[in-house]
Amino acid sequence: MVPNMNKDRWSKKTEEDLIILIKDWLRQTGKTQSELCQSLNLPSARMPNLIDSLKKDYNSGGIPKIAARLCEVEELWANDKAGERKERLELNSSGQLDLLDEICDDLSKINFNN
Repeated sequence: MVPNMNKDRWSKKTEEDLIILIKDWLRQTGKTQSELCQSLNLPSARMPNLIDSLKKDYNSGGIPKIAARLCEVEELWANDKAGERKERLELNSSGQLDLLDEICDDLSKINFNN
């Protein structure tokens, strides 16, 4: 996976391994690089910007700091999904009730005796 990434040195190999890890993680989660950068509050969704941000984390806490930050993002995404499902269910339920009310109103205006 990500071999020999010690806290003392950031190297090109460290960067390459981290890019591979991030791309694979995004593929597995069904998220985009843009969504990740947005969740990290980065001004740009470009990979160099993302790597610079994670490099700062690495320099202040090593791989554990990067892992913790990415875990926070994944938790945020999980909570957002739960909220989206609940909101979608609420919208669908109220939308169906509104539609039913409209149908009832329309039917009440029709004179079936003719």
